[in-house]
Amino acid sequence: MTIVRINFKLTVWPYTWYIFLMMQMIFICVFFLFSIASASSYADIYKYVDENGVTYYTNVPQDKDYKKIITERKDTSTREYREYYDEVIHTKASEYGIEPSLVNAIITVESNWNYNALSNKGAMGLMQLMPSTAKDMAVSNPYNPEENIEGGIRYLRFLLDKFNDVPLALAAYNAGPRTVQEHGGIPAITETRQYVKKVLSIYQGNANNNLYSRRAQIYKVTLEDGTVLFTNTPFAYQNNRVSKF
Repeated sequence: MTIVRINFKLTVWPYTWYIFLMMQMIFICVFFLFSIASASSYADIYKYVDENGVTYYTNVPQDKDYKKIITERKDTSTREYREYYDEVIHTKASEYGIEPSLVNAIITVESNWNYNALSNKGAMGLMQLMPSTAKDMAVSNPYNPEENIEGGIRYLRFLLDKFNDVPLALAAYNAGPRTVQEHGGIPAITETRQYVKKVLSIYQGNANNNLYSRRAQIYKVTLEDGTVLFTNTPFAYQNNRVSKF
């Protein structure tokens, strides 16, 4: 009797290669979809100038007349970013009776114009809002430049009304209003004192003068409707009541 032995050899590499290709395709698709989703979370900014010369900025363009000027992942130091930020700051600062140059100084010191900034203490965005402050100021997305700027300006307005003094308001912005109240003035905290000095120096446009000499050059203006405005350019408000700090 003859025994026939048959050896079977299964070649699996074509199937393995097919599975590998499928997995690779799935990975690429998932990565592509994730990239789209991530990109969509950063709103592009569009600009439109109407027939009267009024400039509009939006992340929801109404028609083709709106031109994209900013993709949110670009370098935030670009001219387009600063043009957009300056427009928002001017609008919101005017609404709350605060000089835009003071807001500019705060943003420079707080985040250096990085809308994605996150401190080790949890402060977020351009004006470095703490989570509790963002919540109190009704800021739903602290990394949205416009929301962050308005929330920061609203908070600064609250502090100016509370302390009726720019340096004290800045100290409270850095260290918290309770800390300023407990110390009866700018607290003896190195970080806070340096913060106030730096913001005021930028605000005044001269980093060589010290904090206390600068205080004498800040003016309080009372507008006709009772709104209090702090400024370093009192000549612009000659028809209102102006007093020195």
